[in-house]
Amino acid sequence: MKLESYLSGQWVAGSGAGRPLVNPVTGAEIARADASGLDLAGGIAFARDTGGAALGALTFAERGELLKAVADVLIANRDAYVRIARENSGNTASDASVDIDGGIVTLKTYARLAKSLGNARSLIEPGQDQLARDPVFFSRHVWTSRPGVAVQVNAFNFPSWGMWEKVAVALLAGAPSLAKPATATSLLSYQMVRDVIAAGVLPAGALSLICGGGEGLVDALGPMDSIAFTGSADTGAMFRQALAGRAAAPRLTVEADSVNATILGPDVTPDSPVFDLALREAAKALTIKAGQLCTNIRRILVPAALAPAFAEALGAKVSALAVGDPADEATRVGPLINVAQRDTALENIARLGAEARTVATASLPDVAPNSGFVAPQLLLCDDPTAARAVHEIEVFGPCATILPYADLDQAVQLGAAGEGSLALSLFSDDRAVQAGVVAGLAPWHGRILMVDAEVGRNHTGHSIVMPQCAHGGPGRAGGGEELGGARGLRFHMQRTAIQGGPSALAALADAACELSL
Repeated sequence: MKLESYLSGQWVAGSGAGRPLVNPVTGAEIARADASGLDLAGGIAFARDTGGAALGALTFAERGELLKAVADVLIANRDAYVRIARENSGNTASDASVDIDGGIVTLKTYARLAKSLGNARSLIEPGQDQLARDPVFFSRHVWTSRPGVAVQVNAFNFPSWGMWEKVAVALLAGAPSLAKPATATSLLSYQMVRDVIAAGVLPAGALSLICGGGEGLVDALGPMDSIAFTGSADTGAMFRQALAGRAAAPRLTVEADSVNATILGPDVTPDSPVFDLALREAAKALTIKAGQLCTNIRRILVPAALAPAFAEALGAKVSALAVGDPADEATRVGPLINVAQRDTALENIARLGAEARTVATASLPDVAPNSGFVAPQLLLCDDPTAARAVHEIEVFGPCATILPYADLDQAVQLGAAGEGSLALSLFSDDRAVQAGVVAGLAPWHGRILMVDAEVGRNHTGHSIVMPQCAHGGPGRAGGGEELGGARGLRFHMQRTAIQGGPSALAALADAACELSL
């Protein structure tokens, strides 16, 4: 099976042999993807001219109806997607749900947001500023859709959610999408787009797809286009370099590597509820998607006096994890997506081993030599202030490291040593601890989850990205930002200061939706 791309309103095959997609349980090839020889410039022009015009003619509410229709198509075909996620990504049923249902929920969330924005095509910020002595000259800030294509380059770990969270925001903002999933797991993205196109629920040019390499893609983009990239820091740097010399470059947002952390507060004791809550969340980090989440917990910061008890309790959970074929309902941890990812994860675990010792390892069953299985591992670094690798290396797999700390100031210093992360979680009932962590670590993180006895289990989790919240992070995490409800629209729209008389500005306001962005 060779995956086709969807450009200029038609399915087209690449001219090369393509790259293989494999079953990570057996290592067997299941498909190939190739985009060689495709007219990418023509496809982008078609999306920009045809798709952009169609979306631009619709109101926010009408675009929301499109998002709802896409979600309905995905719901109708969900069982097939679960099978693909198992075959191509090695997902257990719960892993597949995080990805597939995450995409559907995001589409529905933005469909509801669209309804609230109503029958407008632009946004206007509340309030106006008087610019002259007499009250006859003012300014207001208006957001309008950029007439360009939203190119979305997605990571291999979320072929559903990673694609649809970007498409949902772009489509609502009036921008046609060209999705470029990571080749290794592109079978799910391909089938989903194939079903949506077959259902005829989107205007021509509103959604395009590239399966395979994207050589020449950046060269075809103009100043009103955009690139939203999720993946490695090295690839993100390549995009920045490719755009650096252009006077009229497309917009770029990057979500890259992230050595995320969780902190067990200094007020916590082994018999407090938040101890068990932190234990539960840390254990999940080693199971969901076999640890292949960009928001996953990599460093576990624990008070030094509590570290032995926490390590023992978490180690017992790790040792008991069932690793194996995701088709088996008893399996908690499936494989990484291929041998290359397996080998990279094992290499990075070995690098961490120079600074940390192994606390617990799950048993690995007999597996195929070309499979992607990695045994979940819990490490402990006795001297995290002197360590470097634990703060710099993201093991993209089922591995986490416990870091003992002396006091809250040191915990904050260790949290910042990741040099910018997507997510941090704090387990503490102490309001002063909560305030100190937010003050010290919010600048270094895109999201902070605070769990106390009041929240209990009623939270969405350290790793789970909610469409209502901004997603991204500073520094090492790439410096980008996506989602966040209406905040996500900013990437695809232009804020313009409109200066004029009160009557003219009032007329503009009547045609727009007033919204604080």
